[in-house]
Amino acid sequence: MATNLPEHFKCPISLEIMSDPVILSSGHTFDRPSIQRWLDEGHRTCPITKLPLPDSPILIPNHALRSLISSYTLLPPLHQIISQPETLISTLILNSSSSDSKIDSLRQLARLSKRDASFRRRLVDSGAVSAVLFCLDSSSSSSSSGNVKLQEKALSLLLNLSLDDDSKIGLVAEGAIDRVVNFLVGAATSDCRALAATIITSLAVVEVNKATIGAFPGAIEALVMILRDGKGREKKEAATALYALCCFRDNRKRAVDCGAVPILLRNVESGLERGVEVIGVLAKCKEGREQLESYGGCAKILVSVLRNGSSRGIQYALLALTLVCLHSKEILMMTLQEGVLEICIGMVEDNSEKVRRNASNLIRVLRGGNHHRIS
Repeated sequence: MATNLPEHFKCPISLEIMSDPVILSSGHTFDRPSIQRWLDEGHRTCPITKLPLPDSPILIPNHALRSLISSYTLLPPLHQIISQPETLISTLILNSSSSDSKIDSLRQLARLSKRDASFRRRLVDSGAVSAVLFCLDSSSSSSSSGNVKLQEKALSLLLNLSLDDDSKIGLVAEGAIDRVVNFLVGAATSDCRALAATIITSLAVVEVNKATIGAFPGAIEALVMILRDGKGREKKEAATALYALCCFRDNRKRAVDCGAVPILLRNVESGLERGVEVIGVLAKCKEGREQLESYGGCAKILVSVLRNGSSRGIQYALLALTLVCLHSKEILMMTLQEGVLEICIGMVEDNSEKVRRNASNLIRVLRGGNHHRIS
């Protein structure tokens, strides 16, 4: 077992796994029996740094490391986890399993499944999806610190399982969206909401899932609410998920009906550039354009992205302005007053082919040549 555990679990003196780790005043951790023998022999220097110690050194219990070592030693060797993950999966659904043991199992499974596609598929085949969903159900009724940690680890594993295209449709069929949307709405922490939004993005890679998730009651509305009320990372992940869903035509009106356009414009104005990508997609539908046209300052916000944004932000700001100017003479005149024609002329030699194309499209619209392909 010792060969499978991290090196920092071993005492620097005995080189054995520590049973009672304590911290010396030098900041280094030792197993209590080993460091006590060292001190009893009259040594008053740290065995590692050789720096002097007080005459009566204090040994501070390292509770965090002790708990971590105990958790690891309850798990089977790594090769057994990889070849027989069923043991850890069963821990997730047993009523007798403690919250700590479930968290440890989820941590191990998430760590191993993060980069190993074959292990992810093995987990799915072994019933991991239903076990993870069970954990999410059982932890959602309480916001205690243990349950919050359990939720985070379960969502992390669910995200890993969603990375393989072959599993994405199956995850939706098993009811993952119901649980994920619940956490978008009612998660106790910003991190849980961000993870839930990232899972939506991952699942929405598959076209049929875009339709299924978009039609799920409350899914798009929950993402819009995070954009309205959330914080940094969760807002960014919510915007990414909304973009993925709104690449499917039918979801655009749903997002607009949930009030996405003014919320997105306010976010872009306050620095969330990813929001302009969603605006560019929503501008492709009539309802989205109407909302953009009616929002005071829309042109100024999008022009600000043209002046200061990244290449991708500029691409979508150009797209949105083109589509709105095609249908609104008022926005077209505002856009001209903002000096966008000159900005676009400077972009026709841009390194990005999409920026060049969208800039050329907008130039033609601003000059009155409206008959061209917009993409």
